[in-house]
Amino acid sequence: MTSTWRGRLLIASAATLALAIAGATGLAGRAQPLSPLVGTLDEHPAIQYETRPTTDAVARVNAALAAGRQTLERDARTGYLLPVLNALNVPAESQILVFSKTGLQREHTGPRNPRALYFNESVVVGYIPGAPDLELAAHDPQQGVVFYTLEQGMGGVPTFTRRAHCLTCHVSAVTMEVPGFIVRSNMVGADGNAMPALGSHTVNHQTPHTQRWGGWFVTGHASMPPYGPLGHLGNTTVTPHPTSGPAIFSNHVLIEWLNRPAATDKYLASDSDLAALMTFDHQMHALNLLTRLNWEARVAAASGRTFATDTELAARVGELVDYLLFVNEAPLAFEVEPRPGFAEALAARVPKDRRGRSLAQLDLTTRLLKYPLSYLVYSEAFDGLPPAVKESAYRRMFDILSGKDHDSRYAHLSPDDRTAISEILRDTRKDLPADLRSLTLAPAR
Repeated sequence: MTSTWRGRLLIASAATLALAIAGATGLAGRAQPLSPLVGTLDEHPAIQYETRPTTDAVARVNAALAAGRQTLERDARTGYLLPVLNALNVPAESQILVFSKTGLQREHTGPRNPRALYFNESVVVGYIPGAPDLELAAHDPQQGVVFYTLEQGMGGVPTFTRRAHCLTCHVSAVTMEVPGFIVRSNMVGADGNAMPALGSHTVNHQTPHTQRWGGWFVTGHASMPPYGPLGHLGNTTVTPHPTSGPAIFSNHVLIEWLNRPAATDKYLASDSDLAALMTFDHQMHALNLLTRLNWEARVAAASGRTFATDTELAARVGELVDYLLFVNEAPLAFEVEPRPGFAEALAARVPKDRRGRSLAQLDLTTRLLKYPLSYLVYSEAFDGLPPAVKESAYRRMFDILSGKDHDSRYAHLSPDDRTAISEILRDTRKDLPADLRSLTLAPAR
């Protein structure tokens, strides 16, 4: 393990860790203190992040390439981008664009050459025209997020290379001290450089929209203008006043982007769609929560702590379930119409119940999803939880859906929501405990 990032995985004291979790989730009032774990979590024999084989989607494609079962044919316009998206089942319609200089290849990024991100429920692919590499972050169901690059000019059999140095940034309190995803909103100057003195925000679905997407392009059809301080921080750059006056905001970068010369353009589209951005915001923190819970449960089991009596792990399960049920979701300030193809691609990857309903159906009028339980309950990350942990998560969900737990923080779940979510789960999750399939829902209070 390299010394450049090893220290970032040190486990903090109980008090420090609880504060970090509270800051990352926005649930400071309910954060549960956790016991300290000795040493570094990634090096624990139950984890061994650096040395255990990975089974993430990129690792599977890499193995197929090496064995000759799959090929990737690069093209002159976007290199390996399109064949990589196809191989990983990542829809091109998921494109979002970040123009702040905050990535691995930040020197190639800026308002005139943003980094395009494409994603599904386990993989993010980053592409910058003219940059030497594609950047990939793949969630392994056991090992958390694994980082790779693919040389755009590589000849012969292309190979994804694992990159440990990404963890210098991608293990922190923001990622819950496990290898994870970061979604951040920054104030940026006209050249794309972040201006930390003016503030930044870590983003998930609980973050108010007025704090989101600084340093990102935001496009799409909405019921209010797609940029400006009243909506969100996207599409703008900031020039500080030379003395002490207010900062000056400009949307000139968006105008230039939308009017760039088409003849030399090497992007798949102009879109950085609101619906895709909100979906991305939701799922990245959810995957970090799943990794943290998985790792803690495995470490606990290795040390002889039983899940049934471990109140700290039960608190972590509760934190995950609350997030998957969209507790404290920031309400939409505008009605959104998703980019054509995005909602359809998301729904196609998630099972439907006997009535054709799906947890991946978007709402986009007052909230992200029509049925407010995350479609990530079908992800490899959720399925990869230890069986006892997954059962505990299901039981916690049904405590809430049935009305057994009638805490006011679940008031956003209407009786119709609770019934629909329960029915969809019963039809589509065959591993539900038998008693939950027949549980009667009590009226919501």
